[in-house]
Amino acid sequence: MANVVLLHNQDKNGLKNSTIRVGTRKSQLARIQTDSVVQRLQEHHPHLCFEIVAMSTTGDKILDTALSKIGEKSLFTKELENALERNEVDLVVHSLKDLPTSLAPGFTIGAVCKRENPHDAVVFHPRHAGKTLSSLPEKSVIGTSSLRRAAQLKRLFPQLEFRDIRGNLNTRLKKLDEKEDFSAIVLAAAGLKRMGWESRIGQILSPTDCLYAVGQGALAVEVRARDQKILDMVSVLHDEETVLRCIAERAFMKRLEGGCSVPVAVSTLLKDFQLYMTGAVYSLDGSDSLRETMQTSVHFPEENGDGPSDNIQHVGITARNIPHLAQAAAEKLGIQLAELLLSQGARHILTVARQLNEA
Repeated sequence: MANVVLLHNQDKNGLKNSTIRVGTRKSQLARIQTDSVVQRLQEHHPHLCFEIVAMSTTGDKILDTALSKIGEKSLFTKELENALERNEVDLVVHSLKDLPTSLAPGFTIGAVCKRENPHDAVVFHPRHAGKTLSSLPEKSVIGTSSLRRAAQLKRLFPQLEFRDIRGNLNTRLKKLDEKEDFSAIVLAAAGLKRMGWESRIGQILSPTDCLYAVGQGALAVEVRARDQKILDMVSVLHDEETVLRCIAERAFMKRLEGGCSVPVAVSTLLKDFQLYMTGAVYSLDGSDSLRETMQTSVHFPEENGDGPSDNIQHVGITARNIPHLAQAAAEKLGIQLAELLLSQGARHILTVARQLNEA
């Protein structure tokens, strides 16, 4: 339970005499992320009471199979969405990268919080403290549960070996430290920072070395699309830069029909109202790849006709407080970049990667 506050007054969004139930995964990182979202909601809505409801998901339960081979699109979200559909919770906090680019009917992402560092980080076994991937001994084993990371790093470091490692952050770090199976593991820098483990980061991988996952580092709040009061309540959490970058990234992934079973990677930057996006696809061993960069303007200071009743979704995100033309431009950028790669043969690379992974 979190922030149990007696509700005496009606909130400005019309939520009266009720407790807002917030769904989350049970892992320590998920709880930390959810607590941070609830804390911000509490600051904006001091008269509301929030209750956290933690549950296990399919991805949490299946730990002996690589994520890419389980064949379920909603590994870390399905059970949470089922609870949302049954009105057992009012909203759910996710890592945005866990959410499919096409949400189940009736749901929307009502808030995308300000993004933490989206890059990948390398954590080294204590015996390799101070090293980098390039200075590790030949045949050193690197742990990662991501085809995207493995494909890019195999390409850069053919002298290293890459092996799947599953479990939450605590479990993976324990496997690294207490056994001799891995010389290093690759994780999201954002998760390590949120857990307070920044000191364990031995190397941050720049986009030159390793493009990151779609939505990595951002937190999403999923709600029922017709639940206007809850949608209004969570919308204060939207971060405009993060929303526009993630719309472009999700549109890119959706157009490519990608997911965790194929290596698709991105990097985005918003500067002076210009949204820059690099996107890439890889074969499983990294030997074959396509990578391109495009940009677009997202400067639309004046818009007419977009009132508060406009619940327009862009790749599953509803953000009425951000100019819709800017969101549409971001979505178009992601689609166009994907189509450029498709015209160069991305479909074949991804099809072969998916077939080899399934085999």
